[in-house]
Amino acid sequence: MLDVSDNQQSLPSFLITIDTEGDNLWSQPKEVTTENSRYLPRFQQLCEKYSLKPTYLTNYEMARCPVFQEFGRDVLARGTAEIGMHLHAWDMPPNHPLTAADLAAQPYLIEYPDEVMCAKIQVMTETLEQTFGVKMVSHRAGRWAFDERYARILREQGYLLDCSVTPYLSWRTSMGDPSRSGGQDYSQFPTTAYFLKPDDIRSPGESSLLEVPVTTLPKPGPFAKPLRRNYYRLPRGVRGVVNRLIPLYWFRPNGHNVDQMLAILDVIRAEKGDYVEFMLHSSEFMPGCNPRFKTEADIDRLYADMERVFAAAKDTFYGRTMHEYYDHFCARPGRTKPVI
Repeated sequence: MLDVSDNQQSLPSFLITIDTEGDNLWSQPKEVTTENSRYLPRFQQLCEKYSLKPTYLTNYEMARCPVFQEFGRDVLARGTAEIGMHLHAWDMPPNHPLTAADLAAQPYLIEYPDEVMCAKIQVMTETLEQTFGVKMVSHRAGRWAFDERYARILREQGYLLDCSVTPYLSWRTSMGDPSRSGGQDYSQFPTTAYFLKPDDIRSPGESSLLEVPVTTLPKPGPFAKPLRRNYYRLPRGVRGVVNRLIPLYWFRPNGHNVDQMLAILDVIRAEKGDYVEFMLHSSEFMPGCNPRFKTEADIDRLYADMERVFAAAKDTFYGRTMHEYYDHFCARPGRTKPVI
């Protein structure tokens, strides 16, 4: 590995998280395929061009995909990426039907009994560790569904960090089990990294698990942050006005938001932020394998947008995997790594 100057080491981190999963899961397929694994090398090459290191948060079908296994072992051997864990509860062992049609409902892991949650996390962790020969330390929940029980089991399994929190956003209207209350509400959660409080994952505390929220920011302006914080408490008509005047920016390309992503970089620089966290799904690199990027031309535009963003960050951010960010965060003056 090349030596880097102290100045580079002090730059905010550019984090890339890829939910590495089967093909077009938005379509609720009865049989999950993994053809999108063949499209990852192009993305990896782009990242390496800009000295960025993705973390591939990998679910069960991709962990068992020979094409992805070969790809993952290569990037690990070269030190150019990290493999982490991503869990879709509805179609992995141990089998535990939760609804009349789990493949359609795609229930959240946090809707299962504790013992089933624990067993699924253990199976997923062991599958990845046995396949790739490295300890799993980074995690993102499937469908963004995370809670205190989930955090406790991750700590027990030796995970160091989670990146499931999406600040300013609520998933309450996104159903899993139709008899339950929907996903997690993150609208009041912190926007920067913090060690979780064991009995309240919304609050900083003294647990061993570091939460690294995805980068979501409201369009800069007066009262923008408090309005977006309280967005889900507003009447529906007012929400429409807020959406028009103060849209929420994701650091996640959608084919139309490259200027918003560049604006996020500007905000992080201006506010002397510690990191920016990019996310995408592996299937979004394959044309027709997702709702957004349906043609080869769409994919080419996606890559053009990503190249603009990566180039804009080149001299003012430093590429790290999630595990490297954890070590960097813990190495701050006056901070020690928590006891696992």
